[in-house]
This record gives sequence, C-alpha cells and structure tokens, in this order.
Amino acid sequence: MKILVTGAAGFIGLHTCEKLLDRGDQVIGLDVVNDYYDVSLKEARLRRLEGRNNYQFVRMDLADNDGMAQLFESEKPERVIHLAAQAGVRYAFKHPHAYVTSNLVGTLNILEGCRHNDVEHLVYASSSSVYGANTRMPFSVHQNVDHPVSFYAASKKSNELMAHSYAHLYQIPTTGLRFFTVYGPWGRPDMAIFIFTRKILAGEPIDIFNHGNHSRDFTYIDDIVEGVVRTTDLVAEPNADWSGDAPDPATSAAPYRLYNIGNNQPVALMDLIKCLEDALGKTAEKNFLPMQPGDVPATYADIDALTEATGFRPRTPIEEGIKRFVAWYRDYYGA
Repeated sequence: MKILVTGAAGFIGLHTCEKLLDRGDQVIGLDVVNDYYDVSLKEARLRRLEGRNNYQFVRMDLADNDGMAQLFESEKPERVIHLAAQAGVRYAFKHPHAYVTSNLVGTLNILEGCRHNDVEHLVYASSSSVYGANTRMPFSVHQNVDHPVSFYAASKKSNELMAHSYAHLYQIPTTGLRFFTVYGPWGRPDMAIFIFTRKILAGEPIDIFNHGNHSRDFTYIDDIVEGVVRTTDLVAEPNADWSGDAPDPATSAAPYRLYNIGNNQPVALMDLIKCLEDALGKTAEKNFLPMQPGDVPATYADIDALTEATGFRPRTPIEEGIKRFVAWYRDYYGA
C-alpha cells in the first residue's frame, strides 16, 4: 500500500516507517523536524530511512494548510498513520499555543486531506493521558474520558472528537490509538527512562516525583509498532449494535474505533529504576519530590478490545526492553 506516515522523524514514526518498508509498503514520511528536543537525534533517525526503496521524505509543517492539501492531492495515499504531534505534558504550561497549532490545526489538515482524497483508513495517535482524573484500573476504552488534567491530554481528546465527526459526516474510517508510555531504542530525550539513564551515567541525582509512588504501563517500541501496523490493516467499521441510548465511547454507528495500546502490565517506578540500575551497573542517587501538576499516579491499559480485533499481544518484558534501550544508548552516545 501507499501510506503517509506523519512524524517520521519521531520515535514511533521511525520504527513504523521501517516496519512498513520491511514488508514492502510504499511510505511517504512527513515531519517538520522542530526543536522541541534534540534535532540531531531526529536527523539521525531520518538518516536510517535514507535510500530505502519505496520511501520518500517530505519536510513540512502539518499546519501548512495549502502544503498539506497539495501533498494529499499529488500523492494520493491509500492510508494515513498520523503520529506527528506536539508532545509532553509539562511543555504546555509555557507553550499552550504549540498544541493548538500542531495537534488541532495539524490534525484538521490531515482529516481534510483524507476527506478530499478518498483515503481508505486514518490511524492516529491518541494518548493514555486522556484518562486524566479517572482512577478505575485498568483504563478501558469503554470508559468516559471527559476530565483531562493536562492541556496535552485535552488536545488528544479533541483529536478523538474531531476524528469521530469526520467519520460520521464523511464516512472516513478512523482508528485512534491511545499509547501507554512507549520506550526503547531511538526514544525521546524528554521521557523518564532516557533522562534517568543520562543522569545515572553522569553521576547526577535523578528526580523521582510523587515520592516514587508512580506506576506506568511501559510499552516497548516493537510491540507498539506491531499494534500500529495491525490496526492500519484493519479498516474501522461501524458498530451495528451501537446505541445512542447507551453510547459506547470506543465505537460508533460511524466507522470509528478507539483502542488502548499498552503492555497490560504496569511497572512501579522504583522497580523500573532498579531495572535501569542493573542494566547500567550503577546505583542512582535519588531525589524524591512531590507529584507535578498535570501528572497522574498510575496508568494501566486494558487491551482486550485491541487483542480481540487484531490478535495483538505485547511480548517484551520490561527487563529485556530496558537492556535493549541501554545497549542502544551506550552505542549512540558512546557512553
């Protein structure tokens, strides 16, 4: 298939492009390559894709209305995997407009491109952060998620609502994937595992928020990409049993689906740090702090819907995933 992947210079975008190319798809990678974090890391990811058969890269801002319209019209992708976004919970405290430009305007341009060019299926990145103030575990796509505790989460919930309106109005099949704390080689420098690794190797103290009483459904990148590709192949369809009297948030009378994509096995933050210490052969100096605004104490993914639909099952235990990340980090940074 001919597939447009936005966020191709990103962590999940790189691995998704590689997976699609390995199986013979034609891939158009798109990214603006902004400076939210280390641009050299993004450029290094892009170099991994250079020269691949059936691959082309387009450097463009999602918020470029005319440019995006022209790209869709000229390339006519059959399917779209929309991973590009302004990420990060805390960045929004100082830069809220970045989330509107990238996550709202950018996603609208993707939806419009799909609408006017007969795209067969749009798969887009949502986030476990949409569960916000919810406390019932594990988090289920059948739960209501109307209480975000960060502006990033609000923008991702908005993406789900926008996708539903286009699925309803124009019968565009859309599938949203709520990612749960993705980690692994080529990961994001603003994520905890990356920050902890850098500081432990440098002999610097690591900040541990909520006094270490966090847990996260850490999900290894290879497992995430397997789920992304499987859902791309499974075009969303209307739920014939959907009822407005008892609306299921995860499905619709329109061709619309939402899935959690996680490890289905949360890990306590202190256990994660122990895995890192073992892999690095160094003990971390720990600085315990209160919980930060916009954060949540725990995440835990109910993946039953995704498993039932696609057969998805995560396969990478945290100990193995951390070893692979540390091996990549030492190699890439010469640490």
